[in-house]
This record gives sequence, structure tokens and C-alpha cells, in this order.
Amino acid sequence: MTVATLPAQLAYLNGRFAPLNELQVSVLDRGFLFGDGVYEMIPVYSRCIFRLAEHIRRLGRSLAAVGISNPHTEAEWQQLLTQLMAQQDFADQSLYVQVTRGVAYPRNHAFPQPAVAPTVFAFSDPLELPPASQYQQGVHALTVRDIRWLRCDIKALSLLANVLAKQQAVDARCAEAIMLRDGWLIEGAASNIFLVKDGVLLAPPTGELMLAGITYELVLELAQQYGLPLAVRPLSEAELREADEVWLTSSSKEILPIVKIDDQPVGNGRPGPIYQTMLSVYQSYKATVMRRGEQV
Repeated sequence: MTVATLPAQLAYLNGRFAPLNELQVSVLDRGFLFGDGVYEMIPVYSRCIFRLAEHIRRLGRSLAAVGISNPHTEAEWQQLLTQLMAQQDFADQSLYVQVTRGVAYPRNHAFPQPAVAPTVFAFSDPLELPPASQYQQGVHALTVRDIRWLRCDIKALSLLANVLAKQQAVDARCAEAIMLRDGWLIEGAASNIFLVKDGVLLAPPTGELMLAGITYELVLELAQQYGLPLAVRPLSEAELREADEVWLTSSSKEILPIVKIDDQPVGNGRPGPIYQTMLSVYQSYKATVMRRGEQV
């Protein structure tokens, strides 16, 4: 794809709104050279930015964890992203924001001294949710060894291990790669993973080895609100393989049932009753947000 064929929707870079195909970043940007930065992807439904405050707070935590000065207050982030969202021609959007440590020379692994201004980039694409058939029939996954670093709670740009795991899933015609570390369930290459056993919803706890997904947190909230039996605790590979139901959750896929792992059926090989309940509860919550037209 050449610059001429890039999408022309409005994007944002360092204080300037301009068509995406006109924006350029220095080759000396540390995001390009080192993957030295963090990001967020936020869904937008009918021009309502979903869980915006939670995404902004997680972005702030990631920035603090890697020592990049947050260039905006929460209110400024909300204003910037709302303005970007409002200027698109499409109502359902995938809103992406990225902050790198900035442009520095000479190239050096250590942080530049004195500090340079962070690079702030954001753009929006039309939101493409999975087809209805995947929610109704489920998807397949495979397991992979988690070879990532020890700070997976930071939503960092350096995603090569995730990329390789995701491609392994694509090559196997699977929707996701489920990461296992030392016999324990961690998360998906681009998702969080839930299990159901004997009617109880099970979730691995957050920590430095797992990203606390915004949808993950919402599912926990909804489960508690609607009285679904719930346990958050370390989950073994054996429990994954013996589960009655397995789900993946993410901002771009919402909640999807996994019905086959490593060519073996999950439960009876069909989306289960607890999944059906949670999907209904989740969609009801989303519809309420859209009716109110609030950025929540």
C-alpha cells in the first residue's frame, strides 16, 4: 500500500488534525526504532465512545509504567478523542491512540536526556465486529507457549510475540491463540480468556503477566451485577481443557465463545448457556449506553 492509497479520513498527530494519508512521523521516533510507546484501541458505537474513561485511565497507567510523561489530562484526552470521533463519516468506529517517547538523536537505548516531547497519534477506522455466525456458532483457538516479557500489564507497542502467536492462529484457521505459561492460563494473543465450569464463571486474576482488558473488567462487573457465580483465581491448563465453556473478550470482538481448542471440542462443542446469558447482558448494557448517548 502506498501513501496515495492510504485512507484519507481525518487523523491527529501532535496537535494537528489532518487526513491520515498526509501525516508523517520521523524515522527517528522511538516508537519506530524501539517500539518505545503505548497505545489504546477504543470501540465507538453510534458515535458513543465505549468505556472512554476506563481506556484513558489505562493509557495513563501504561504511560506511567514506562516513564513517558502523560501529554494530556483525562479531560483533555476526552476532548481530543471525542473531537476526532465526531469528525469521521462513519458512526461505528475503532478509535486508536498511540503515544511514543518521541523523536531523539542519536539512537540510544537509554531515555533521551533532556527528555523530548512525546509523539501523540490517533486515528479512527470503521468498526468491524465479528460476523453474527461467530457469536452464534463459536470460534476455534489453539494454545501456544507464552514467550512474552514479564510486564504484559502494560499496553505497549512492542507486540512481536503477540503478532507471531496471532499469525500461528491464522495459519491454523483459528480465531485466537491462547497463551499458556508454566502450565497456567494467561490470556489470548489479543484478548482475555474466561472459563465456565459447573455453572461458575472463572477468570484469571490481573497482574504483571496479563493485560487487564476493559471488556474483561466489564464482564466481571456485569457478572456481579446480575448474580452470576464468579471466581477470579489462577487457572491451570488442565482447567482450560476440561472447561464446559471458554470465551474470549476484547474491545474489538466483545465476547465470543470458543468451541474448539487444539482440534478438541470445548464442552459439547457449542456455545454454552452461561455465554448466552452474558452475551445478552452485555448487549443490553451496550444498548443502554447507546440510547443515553453518553461517553461511558
